Order: sequence, then C-alpha cells, then structure tokens
Amino acid sequence: MRIIEIRENTIQLEGLLSNATISFESHTVSLVAVITDQRRGGRPVVGFGFNSIGRFAQGGILRERIIPRIMKAKPYDLLSDDGLKFNIDAVVYAAMKDEKPGGHGDRAGAVASLELALWDLNAKLLDEPAYQTIRGSFGLPQGGNSVPVYAAGGYYYAENSPKRLTNELRSYQDLGYQSFKIKVGGLSLTRDLERIHSAIGVAGAAANVAIDANGSFQLDQAQEMANAIEPLGLLWYEEPCDPLDFSLNRIVAEGYNGKIATGENLFSMIDTKNLIQFGGMRIDKDIFQMDPGLSYGLTEYGRMLGVLESSGYKRSQCYPHGGHLINLHVAAGLGLGGCEAYPGVFQPIGGYTDQCELVEGRISPSDAPGFGLEQKTNLYPYLQSIGK
Repeated sequence: MRIIEIRENTIQLEGLLSNATISFESHTVSLVAVITDQRRGGRPVVGFGFNSIGRFAQGGILRERIIPRIMKAKPYDLLSDDGLKFNIDAVVYAAMKDEKPGGHGDRAGAVASLELALWDLNAKLLDEPAYQTIRGSFGLPQGGNSVPVYAAGGYYYAENSPKRLTNELRSYQDLGYQSFKIKVGGLSLTRDLERIHSAIGVAGAAANVAIDANGSFQLDQAQEMANAIEPLGLLWYEEPCDPLDFSLNRIVAEGYNGKIATGENLFSMIDTKNLIQFGGMRIDKDIFQMDPGLSYGLTEYGRMLGVLESSGYKRSQCYPHGGHLINLHVAAGLGLGGCEAYPGVFQPIGGYTDQCELVEGRISPSDAPGFGLEQKTNLYPYLQSIGK
C-alpha cells in the first residue's frame, strides 16, 4: 500500500463579512487529497482534509516543501506495523524534515491539511467513521457520539442592524441550534451591547450566548466590556485581547468572574503550555479552542490535550474552533466539551450535513466512512475534481 499522489486545491470561501479585526472577503482554504493505490468499489481510496477557517490556503508551502518530502519517503516507512493503514506520526515526521522548532506560522496549517486527510484516509481504509478511528488511535472506549454544539455567526456586515442579527440567529434556531456566538469589538460598546441583548432575546437566556472580540481589545477596552457583560452571565467571553498576550489575558481573567475562551490562534503544544503557565486560565472554568486544522493536525492536538490534562484541566473545557465536519469528528472522538458550527457562513467548508443529527443542542456525525465530507453537497464538486 502506498501514496501515489498528493494534491492541493485552493478554495475561495463565500461571504462578505468581517469581525472586529479582519474582513473574510479574500480568505481561502487549502483542500488536500491523498490518493492511494487502494481501491474500493472500483475507485481509488482518497483521503481529504483542509486547514480550517480563519487563515489562508497554504498551497505554496505544501507544493514546495511538504508534499515533495512525503513523496520521497520509502512507502513502507509510512505504514503502520500491520500495514493496514498509514502511520500518521511517520508521515508528519517526513513532512517536517529540516524544519526548525518554533516559529510555527503558516506551516502549521499546511501540515494540518495533509495530516487530517490521512485521518480521513485511515478511517476509509478501516471502513468506519473518523470519530471511531480517532477513539481507537487514542485508546479511548467506543460509546456515544453526540456533543454539545453552538452556532457561530453574528459577524459584521455592511448593514449591522439588530434586526439583521436577530433574523440570522433565528434562522439558526429554526435549524435546531439553541446556543449562539456573535462578534463584538467592531462597534462602540453601546452598539455591541445592543447586539448582545438582541442575541439574548433570541436565545432566551444569556447563558446561551457567547461573544468573541477576536483579539481586538487593549486592556482598558477588554476590562470595560468585561464589566458591562459580567452581570449578564454570558456563555463565555472569547479572545478579549491579542491571543499571544498571555499577561493581558491573565489580567482580564483575574477581574472577570465569567468564562474566558481562547486558543484558536495557538498552533502547538508549547503555545498551549505557555497559555496555561502565563495566561491565567482557570481550572474547571475557562474554555480552550485550539483547532487541529491550524496546528499541525490531530497528532499535535492530542499533545495539547495531554499538557492540559497533566496541568489539571479537563478535555470537557475544549471546544475546537472551526465549525466544520472535521472538528465535529474530533470533538466526538476525543470526548471534548463540544464544538461550534458555521451553518450560515464560510461555505463550502463551514457547517455540517443533513446526515448529522441535531437534537436538543447536541449534534452527532454521520456514520459515513472518514469525515463524511462527501455528504456535503456544496463541497462534493471540489472533492470530485481534486480526487479523481
């Protein structure tokens, strides 16, 4: 068994929307296909992955560095001992040959897109959904597969009226979502508070609404927002400050009794360790949002979980950023606290499929082999094109 080709296709995300710091109008994603010499139903077995949402495609790094290194490796060096699947650690080791430690940057997403494609591939070789493959690989017992979910939206548009926001959230509510996350930091405090109260009006309770500042605040702004929302009892307050300013995060957390959420812009186990040591994150309270698709993949994410749990935190405090099918399988497979969904934005990558069961605020992946990306109708044409 061997890999015969690895391909990358850059996909443009749909939507003219912004958060407090950036516009997503030009954002792209790298879709990767790992094509093997194995066949099922007369077709090659292909693993698909991508590097999540919120950064950019990494086609240059993949084509110039990562893919050539893997294709130069001896095929049997990339296989598991039983030869039935690929050894993902070995493939990542080959991909990272001659890369210096630290300075993770865009290569973390490049490697992740390929690493996650291998999880999809291994699950297909085993003819099982990826969450089961993930459980088996991490030595976890098989069991239920539903996890709590919230709908992420509430971005800034050209027309930012409270009515537009409430209509958006009600559309998610009509799909079965009960909890929501909206953006703050892009308007005045007064106008953002109007948006927060509008969201609470739809959700029915402040505990069903999270807010995300996307690292836009300086200390005084972060504390001003914290003081304004603390009496409300929101679900959490996300990325109030620069994601690598751990000292500022600690100061905000020390003065705010609600939950702080952060981590989506941390790309390694060492980053996570530094957040734990210096960021003031509180055991049994705060939320960690590291995203495998932005941080070398699920293997490195497992190391992040390891350092969290060894420091007294629980995996139930983890809600991966991303809002897509891959991280749904990750959350279900690893028994995390929950996941987010992008039911209305960042297509064709964001959101789930009709086969995913959403009941009373919990969602389950389908039992399709792999991540089930082929069931996503608006993504399927891209898979067909790159995987044929």
